[in-house]
This record gives sequence, C-alpha cells and structure tokens, in this order.
Amino acid sequence: MTSTSAAFEKARAEDRAALIGYLPAGYPTVEGSAKALQVMVDAGCDAIEIGLPYSDPVMDGPTIQAAAQHALDAGVRTSDVLRVVEAVAATGVPTLVMTYWNPIERYGVERFAADLAQAGGAGLITPDITPDHGTEWIAAADAHDLDKVFLVAPSSTDDRIAMTASESRGFVYAAAVMGVTGARDASSDLAGPLVDRVRSNGDIPVAVGIGVSNGDQAADVASYADGVIVGSAFVRCLLDHPDDEAAGLEALRALTTDLAEGVRRAAR
Repeated sequence: MTSTSAAFEKARAEDRAALIGYLPAGYPTVEGSAKALQVMVDAGCDAIEIGLPYSDPVMDGPTIQAAAQHALDAGVRTSDVLRVVEAVAATGVPTLVMTYWNPIERYGVERFAADLAQAGGAGLITPDITPDHGTEWIAAADAHDLDKVFLVAPSSTDDRIAMTASESRGFVYAAAVMGVTGARDASSDLAGPLVDRVRSNGDIPVAVGIGVSNGDQAADVASYADGVIVGSAFVRCLLDHPDDEAAGLEALRALTTDLAEGVRRAAR
C-alpha cells in the first residue's frame, strides 16, 4: 500500500505537479478497465483514481455516467472494483477509490476499509460526504492507514476549507468549477484562488479536478496546483472506441503522454 503523498513527494522533487488519472472500474469490462489504467500508469500518471460505479451520481457528467452505467448493466460490484484496485496497485503507483457514500455504507465501512487496504489501495475520495459527517470513515481509514481525500469548492467557506484541510490525508481535492465533471475548453479562473485558500491552512497537497482535457490545460493548472486530476477526457478515449480495444488503449496512451508532458513544462 502506497500513500498518495508519495506521488506528490516525487513530483515536488522534480519541481512539477503530479498527474492523477481517473477511470471507472468495469468499463469496458473489469479486466479491460484494469488494463486501461495500467496503460495510464505506464504512460505517466503518478496516481490513479478508480471510480466505483453508482446508479445515482451527483457529481458525474454525461461521459463518466455513460461508462459507469455500462459497468452497472454488466453487473459490476464493489468486489470487482477491489479486484481492479489490486491489479493497479501492484504497479506501485498510489491507487485510490472515488465513490459516493451509499455503496460504502451498504458494504460496511470497517469492512470496506479493511478490504481496500488488503487490496493495496491508498485510500478513498468521497465527493458527497464532508469530514463533519464522515467520522465513521475517518476512524476506519485511520485504523487501516488509508488516505482520506475530501473535496472543497469555490463556494466553500473559510471555516469549511480549514476543517477539510485539517481532516484530509493524502491531498485535498479542489473542484475547480461549480457543476458536474466533464472536459472543458478552458480551466476555471476560480481554481487558483481556491488552491491558495486551502494552502493558507497548511501544507497538505492540493489537486485540481474537473475540466482538464489536454496538455496545455494541464500545464496551466500545474503552474499553481500540486496535482492535476483528469477523468472525463480519459473515459472519452475508451467511449470513442467501443469496438476496438487496441485503438482505445492507444488513444489513452497518447492522451496520458500529452498530459504528463504538460505538467512537466508548466512554469511554477
């Protein structure tokens, strides 16, 4: 098990931001998603987020929803997500699960923490619970030495940002826009000030997500953030090649390479 902090320490030593890539488990298949994530690691992702498909997402845009629904229709379950975690964590790259809270509560909070740690997972990103409502998860995560990644947004109050920075471990996820996930033509001008607000509460790394889809955008975000999170653009690579696995993986590799080059050329 490797904490996400290792990815940020490595990136800082190279004077750059970390690249964090996301795909939902089970798209196009359980084995196919593991293979795709391993390609992303090989092409330059410093850490991986694995989405747990859920029937009622509140943050996911249409691209991620389409892939997650495909996985759900195919019968993907939490145990399959943990199998993908194990396969990706075996590369040595920090591997987190990003999930809404209901599936974890249904699975059992302590049981999930134990099984995630056993699979080699680094921790959990929880977009729909906050630290003050996540005490059961915080206790379980601490007991199993897992990262606890909570989100902040431009609308977050100073007090809430301070609480989130204090309770998070690994990094703080800064949602750069008010809205659902999805690739955008330009990064949000709210992201930089949000990163500064988190940093004023300590030295925990801050990674920015929602909207990055190419190397130039990655370089822009990497100029002020500790990490650049990319999800929808990676999912789109696979959705665009539903009947050609090789082409999908090649598109995924090309995009990862472009993004990895972007975080490395950023003026910090």
